[in-house]
Amino acid sequence: MKVKCPTCKKRVEYSSSNPHRPFCCERCRMIDLGEWADESYSIPLNVPNEHKLDDADGLESPLNRPFKTDYEN
Repeated sequence: MKVKCPTCKKRVEYSSSNPHRPFCCERCRMIDLGEWADESYSIPLNVPNEHKLDDADGLESPLNRPFKTDYEN
């Protein structure tokens, strides 16, 4: 199966014979890694509004509670 390299868009074989898959080469793989390291890419984080947590069915926000461990009495 052929796919486009995420970095350069070159068509490349996606198989176990390609050690850089889904990239076409080591260079494209390292460019992509550098983009993640520089935080050019990110995974969006949907943090609920704290006030919405307080209002939801009268539940207290878990963000306002102190952290407890099993070791505390």
